[in-house]
Amino acid sequence: MRSRRFVNALAAVLLAAGLVTGAAACAQTPPQKHPVTKTSVARGHGGAVVSDTAESTQAGLDVLRSGGTAADAAVAVASTLGVTDPYVAGIGGGGYLVYYDALTHQVSTIDGRETAPGADGAGMFLDPATGQPLSYPAAVTSGLSVGVPGTLATWQRALQRWGRYGLAEDLRPAEQVAERGFVVDATFREQTRQNAKRFAQFDSTAKLFLPGGVLPAVGSTLRNPDLAKTYREIGERGIGALYGGSIGVDVVNAVQHPPLTPRATLVARPGPMALSDLRAYQALDVDPTHVNYRGLDVYGMALSSSGGITDGEALNILGNFELPAMSRGQALHHYLEATRLAFADRNRYLGDSHYLDVPQQQLLSPSFARQRACLIDPVKAGTSPVAPGELVTGSRPCTPSGAAVTVPDHEHHTNHFVVTDGAGNVVSYTNTLEEWGGSGIVVPGRGFLLNNELTDFNFTPTQDSAPDPNLPAAGKRPRSSMSPTIVLKNGQPFLAVGSPGGTTIITTVLQILVNRVDFGMTLPDAIAAPRASQRNTPTTQAEPAFLAESTTHDLQALGHKFTINDTSPLDPTIKVSPEIGIASGLEFFPDGTVLAAGEPTRRGGSAAGVIFPTR
Repeated sequence: MRSRRFVNALAAVLLAAGLVTGAAACAQTPPQKHPVTKTSVARGHGGAVVSDTAESTQAGLDVLRSGGTAADAAVAVASTLGVTDPYVAGIGGGGYLVYYDALTHQVSTIDGRETAPGADGAGMFLDPATGQPLSYPAAVTSGLSVGVPGTLATWQRALQRWGRYGLAEDLRPAEQVAERGFVVDATFREQTRQNAKRFAQFDSTAKLFLPGGVLPAVGSTLRNPDLAKTYREIGERGIGALYGGSIGVDVVNAVQHPPLTPRATLVARPGPMALSDLRAYQALDVDPTHVNYRGLDVYGMALSSSGGITDGEALNILGNFELPAMSRGQALHHYLEATRLAFADRNRYLGDSHYLDVPQQQLLSPSFARQRACLIDPVKAGTSPVAPGELVTGSRPCTPSGAAVTVPDHEHHTNHFVVTDGAGNVVSYTNTLEEWGGSGIVVPGRGFLLNNELTDFNFTPTQDSAPDPNLPAAGKRPRSSMSPTIVLKNGQPFLAVGSPGGTTIITTVLQILVNRVDFGMTLPDAIAAPRASQRNTPTTQAEPAFLAESTTHDLQALGHKFTINDTSPLDPTIKVSPEIGIASGLEFFPDGTVLAAGEPTRRGGSAAGVIFPTR
């Protein structure tokens, strides 16, 4: 792996000697700044990025212009999001990366999910005084909820496999943004407001995000010199600085001794994370999930994420119906019923496959999809919770199996972005801290928040008499819903999509694919369309705009019931936006151009950019 400085110097020497043309040398010279305007759609060629903030998209595009690969740009984007979107991204969390390699035409994935410390066990979220499970808010804002972070190891593994530069160079854009700061917008201020009560409990968190004890003003500049210093140390010393080194020591201290203010009213339960847990962490190379839908090859994330399997099963179910020939109301009815059934199977069978035998092949088989599809009644909505499907070979068709159970939804917020480079490599990457602001704990002197991913485990058994696949265990990865997805058409990239949103990620990605493939929407329209999310619950979560559509009346006539979620899961007195997901995507065209599309309004809108815009 050669440094950018070496490549640039070599290009300059060759240009001076007349051995390369000016155009060839310019491809290796430092990029000219082309500030990204925060727009949700761009089309062109040479590379593209869609992310949540203008600064992170700018960082990715600059690395692409300098000759970096999609993997290099992904690290630049993700690390900059750790500065400008710190409540859902950063090296204190984890995530999943899906990569299309243009040389091999293969799709690969990296599992960077957080793990439970070695001292944790099945009863980690039980109150020792009562033996009862902790409340969700009490579990979240604590050291107990913090999993061993996987983000930095994911970046390193991606660069080892597909990068051109090293961490020091790919982290430099983020380091610079952290040093000079970014302008606070209304979205960032609102996210801070939602977390202000718990942020105020921790000295280090309040100092960074509540300057002077008040919310940051829109238009003010928020600087994070501690994070800039942390990125520099990682660039100089490598990821070992976190996985066993001085940064890791600070992480462990923050988990074991949460930095409460003298005025704190919170019981911030310490966690058992040790430096040995950090030293043992590995980002895992995992085979992607794969299904064929309407002639398209859809690749997703396998376990420890449930996203690829659940979306794959739902697509297989929908493949038994001609959605384009249906009325929109009927097509949406089938979409909602498919996810109702797929979530029943997710909740019953899916968990960390290193800890249980997961029937992935059966769940993604066409025969199992037919068995589930025949349970969809075209004139009546199902009643949740529905039972999981029967996996025994030769079982009767259309027969559910086992108890119908409800599983608590503890996943809420994440971050997703997409990147492609001029060579045609593609990244679809979802990374997260879990809740807005994760555990609420900023590592003192380090400038980043720690995750609360371990609350994605089920606190107590949920499956009646059947084994629960998602109970905590030492070293185990909690079940996730992250669904970074890459779709190939005739062996070439067609779409790359993903979204944040906890368990609604799965339905958001599925709905975007149905909108684009079955309903014929453009990718921007497929992303912007109003959303509804049925996850084997008695009511379907919906956005207000979805309820305003005329087809919703048709769905209600079939028995569908809808609800709007507009309160914080940590504090029901705090109102939040009822939006579902914040997606980003790429679409690739035969003429070599790429369409980069994000959200026009959700969470303040996305920042899409391309290297060479189409005129």
